[in-house]
Amino acid sequence: MKAIIQKVTKASVTVGEEQISSIGKGLCVLLGISAEDTQKDADYIVRKILNLRIFEDENGRAWSRSVMDKEFEVLCVSQFTLQCILKGNKPDFHAAMPAEFAQPFYNKILEQMRTAYKPELIKDGQFGAYMQVHIQNDGPVTIHLESPTGPTDPKQIAKLEKQQQRKEKTRSKANSESGREKAALRSKGDTNASSGAEGDVSSEREP
Repeated sequence: MKAIIQKVTKASVTVGEEQISSIGKGLCVLLGISAEDTQKDADYIVRKILNLRIFEDENGRAWSRSVMDKEFEVLCVSQFTLQCILKGNKPDFHAAMPAEFAQPFYNKILEQMRTAYKPELIKDGQFGAYMQVHIQNDGPVTIHLESPTGPTDPKQIAKLEKQQQRKEKTRSKANSESGREKAALRSKGDTNASSGAEGDVSSEREP
């Protein structure tokens, strides 16, 4: 799942001659759902949109507050073209989730956002319509967000887990060997100091 998140001073959606949604200060989110997206992707995107710290705090410190902290509005617009794959110069949209599945999936994402935040502050465009989206970007601040992708094949997942375990064992072994080497060096240094091989070490120390 892909999202383009823009910090705005205002944004609106018009279909034909009718303005169907508008917000003041907050976020405008263009959301593209892929054919492979699951509830896990939706959970990730919703959490990030609502908790992304791109607003200033009460002291003017930037990148400190989320849209929920500031109690600003969010305007979501379904945007299947974010799943574009170029074939030469021609866009191909086969990676996007088909509309008959994407619409209920998208509606569920909106419901998640309304449940997690304040329902009256979550606005929407019109799914599948030809829309005019008017965005007054503030900053400009634009964040590209993409849900993490991972293998769905159990064998591939098990393989990656084993690789991770091997990395952790190697890292642990390296840390252990490094610790022994440092201890040996310290021991050697103490021996030299006591024998006078390197001179009077104590006299070279800071007072």
